[in-house]
Amino acid sequence: MSEGSQSFVATVNSKIALITGGEGDLAVELQSQLMAADYVVVAPSHAELDVTCADAVNAFMKMHGKVDLLINNAGVTRDRQFHRLTESDWDEVLATNAKGAFLCAKAVLRMMMKQRSGHIINIGSYSALRPPVGQSNYAAAKAALIGMTQSLAAESGSRGVRVNCVLPGFMKTRMTEKLSEETIEKARQQHVLGCFNTVPDAARFMVFLDSMDAVSGQVFQLDSRLRAWC
Repeated sequence: MSEGSQSFVATVNSKIALITGGEGDLAVELQSQLMAADYVVVAPSHAELDVTCADAVNAFMKMHGKVDLLINNAGVTRDRQFHRLTESDWDEVLATNAKGAFLCAKAVLRMMMKQRSGHIINIGSYSALRPPVGQSNYAAAKAALIGMTQSLAAESGSRGVRVNCVLPGFMKTRMTEKLSEETIEKARQQHVLGCFNTVPDAARFMVFLDSMDAVSGQVFQLDSRLRAWC
């Protein structure tokens, strides 16, 4: 396994964090900041953990045992206008972004409820709130995460388990660097501050959020795009 995805070297009192989609820019930064906050971090890549496979997820959790913080970060996009979307485009995006989060949350929930503590952070997207053209599959998957977040928070709160959803915003990553300058500038103009969030800031927010024991069932948008609240 890659660095950060090795078997836990931890004491009984160690805090354990699992970040899916561990090769992404946000996951790498989260790993660094959580380790600085005294977490033992496991951040498997897709090759190490296929979140769409229930058997793989359950075996991975059984191998590692205790998880105090799960960050459902694994995700893919297959952007096309709706009439060009294939069934495979739809299934792959929903399977990774929505079903994957479900399988991982389900796999850790029992242990979290037993220990009467734990935190699940689902990485959402502004696309769930204001879907752009060509992202109907991705927007649907991320909207599902918001619904799952709030329902699961209501179910598990009495057992001390928190569930939140974070929308990191448009950030400079290896993925967005592939976009055209025109697309990037159009996105920038939607932000009232005229600038984007950064990967370190998004990671820092999530580490801070994890320290807030009384916060659950919330959706946090980390940029300056405006949206209606009704």
